[in-house]
Amino acid sequence: MTRFLLAVALFVAAASPAQAAPARWVGTWATAPSSAVPGTDNGYPNFSMRNIVHVSAGGKEIRVRLSNAYGRAPIQFGAVTVARAAGQDTPTALPGTMRTLTFGGSTSITAPPGSDVISDGVHLDVPADSDLLVSVFTPSPGGPVTHHSLTMQNSYFTRDGNRTSDESGAAYNERTTAWHYVSGVDVRTTTLRGSVVALGDSITDGANSTWGANLRWPDQLADRVNTRLGVLNAGISGNRLLLDSDWAGPNALSRLNRDVLTQTGVRSVIVFEGINDIQQTPHETDPAKIIAALRQIAQRAHDRGLRVIGATITPFKGWNSYTSELEAVRQAVNTFIRGSKDFDAIIDFDAVIRDPADPQRIRPDYDQGDHLHPGDKGFEAMAKAVKIAAL
Repeated sequence: MTRFLLAVALFVAAASPAQAAPARWVGTWATAPSSAVPGTDNGYPNFSMRNIVHVSAGGKEIRVRLSNAYGRAPIQFGAVTVARAAGQDTPTALPGTMRTLTFGGSTSITAPPGSDVISDGVHLDVPADSDLLVSVFTPSPGGPVTHHSLTMQNSYFTRDGNRTSDESGAAYNERTTAWHYVSGVDVRTTTLRGSVVALGDSITDGANSTWGANLRWPDQLADRVNTRLGVLNAGISGNRLLLDSDWAGPNALSRLNRDVLTQTGVRSVIVFEGINDIQQTPHETDPAKIIAALRQIAQRAHDRGLRVIGATITPFKGWNSYTSELEAVRQAVNTFIRGSKDFDAIIDFDAVIRDPADPQRIRPDYDQGDHLHPGDKGFEAMAKAVKIAAL
């Protein structure tokens, strides 16, 4: 009798459908606020900004993060909406997809200086690899305005008051090449395993990739993994590991918490920084200092339970600041990365991008033309070099 009951119980358990995984929030798009917009101490009173953002993974419920990271005064977000874009590079919304966002049930919220705010969730069917319109109305003064300066695509704005709910993009008659206020989009999901953050500089930011085509290497990585992972781009053009910049953001160590460790659903980080410490003035000629910073990032990320993937620094011979002394620093850092046990995995971007005939240079067919930044084909090769199992 006991065996019979046990067999019945096992049969019922095997025949029952598996319990569905609980829904949770996972980041699908992010940008790292890079600086304050010069000359915006008064903010953008009575402006509506319509940011175009390209998500990685899809979902049926979303929420949005807004940032006042560089503000010195509170900023009121008087109305915020999200919608699917009707097409590429357009401020017009796909009919029927406009959603009003709330913050704790209210349609407006005031963000203190230096803070981020996150909206309530709203139901919207968002396909993977698609464009969203995040529109933000700021009714009153408050600045300076937080933005991400290098987007490689257009967004739009109007000075004509609250036009956030307009499906038509007709009122958005001015163009910008920056993202203003918006810093993240999350999806609620039962299928995604989490998100991966790409921490980097202009090469991660997509500098000189084809305008409006979303061909940065993190975008092309997202095309490979967007049924399993969200991909978040925390690249800032000009960013360094060790020094701050008025235009290229705080050093990577100091922005790690905001741009990586507190991202929604983050499970892994790809660390691809260091070339600007070497090639920018003042040059860092001591590889030990760059190595120490990389090890600190790895340790802090591991302390949060993240997987850490280290990426070698790509070639720059032919760039205007190149010298053999600086090349020796790059090689020393790369030797450390390749042999380090501080990382859970390695991506050898240097080996992928370099010219076999002249390893200090980018391969000619991967070079965008300035000998520092890869082009679209180079970004494709970098994305393909990422081992999915390592994420």
